[in-house]
Amino acid sequence: DAPDIIDGLHARNQTSFQSALDSVRNMVGSPLAGIDDQEMVDTREFCNALNDLVSLDPVTETRGNPMWGNLPRKFNIAVSGSRDDYAHTHINDIGLVPCKHAETGVMGFNLVLGGYMSIKRVAESIPADMWIPADRESVVTLSEAILRIFRDESERKDRQKARLMWLVEKYGVAEFKQAVINEINSYDRGVTVSDAQPLPTEPFERRELMGVHKQPQEGKSRVGVLVPSGRLSATECREIADLADAYSGGEIRLTVEQNFILPNVDDGKVNALLKEKALNGARLKANPGFIEGNTVSCTGAQFCGLALVETKANAEYFAKKLEDLVTVDRPIRIHWTGCPNSCGQVQVADIGIMGGPARKLNEETGKMMAVPGCKIFVGGRIGEDAHLALEPYKEGVPLAEESLIPELVEILKNEFGATDKTMRKRDKLKKLVGLA
Repeated sequence: DAPDIIDGLHARNQTSFQSALDSVRNMVGSPLAGIDDQEMVDTREFCNALNDLVSLDPVTETRGNPMWGNLPRKFNIAVSGSRDDYAHTHINDIGLVPCKHAETGVMGFNLVLGGYMSIKRVAESIPADMWIPADRESVVTLSEAILRIFRDESERKDRQKARLMWLVEKYGVAEFKQAVINEINSYDRGVTVSDAQPLPTEPFERRELMGVHKQPQEGKSRVGVLVPSGRLSATECREIADLADAYSGGEIRLTVEQNFILPNVDDGKVNALLKEKALNGARLKANPGFIEGNTVSCTGAQFCGLALVETKANAEYFAKKLEDLVTVDRPIRIHWTGCPNSCGQVQVADIGIMGGPARKLNEETGKMMAVPGCKIFVGGRIGEDAHLALEPYKEGVPLAEESLIPELVEILKNEFGATDKTMRKRDKLKKLVGLA
């Protein structure tokens, strides 16, 4: 079935070509594109156009484009559609931030550059002092110009310095801006670049994606569903497909938080959806807790040779445990990553857990022994007020439950106002007799 599956993906503008190694990775847009009452830009057209730019051969019109298949290092592009910045532009090589032109009122994008995470360095994207109108030609041309400069001029001898940020710093921001404008002008496509425009200043609170939310389309709602630690079984995949066929016209949208959204659900069918067996079992939930619903994890040691610790199973287990122990009054984002490459993006999290060395007393020998452990990061932010927590809050914490849970509970109480969960009498009795 593989050829038919691959052809089917290509027919839907999806491909596994150039999805790893030194290529432009998958585009990130808004999971609410076209169904958001606060949308500034519908990101779908731009993500599809950029996907074609980097992965569609203009000569053969087949997937796989050698022009962008051998970059100095990987390259990430994010197109944000609203002030929520669900695409996380601050940690991508190219980030397109929606913003109106102050004089003309035309909707466009401010450009931020250079965000990335690696073992040697973690960098937040920086303003590039460029604005383009939100049209397909401008977005594709700007991205192509930056990619061409990056491909031909970035470092190829030292991979630790081969990300875009290093090239921007080598140029200087103003000089890199001019180089991009010169490159764009050489294409002679009529694309113009303006100086960055002022961002909105009115108060704004980033919205949540979990649960049921009304759409601007009359009689329609979107339903966000938790996928614990981003891991699905084959059975769960089929269950999700069945839910989509029954309630959202076969459409499923993914989020960078590793969950999914069923869009365009008829308001009259929402209750039936929420009662579906698939959403009321042990894992998939449309109404998760504030902790379990915001837990993210990298692949971890089970399937990644770089990871120092297992993350997926731990992330899911510890999230459930914390839900049982404390109450929080807002979403708390806990990210797990198995190694300093930070694929789990711990620096953006409220609490980030990174696999690392630790030592613990061996009661039999009376000696401190090496055990799986972690570094803990605290205080990362996403959205308009994005911020990376670059320095560990605590290091050398063993991953054993009796060591890590007290640390996390203390952080949740001291930094995020958590309180001990009050157990109902019925639950206390269950626990006493061993039924809980």
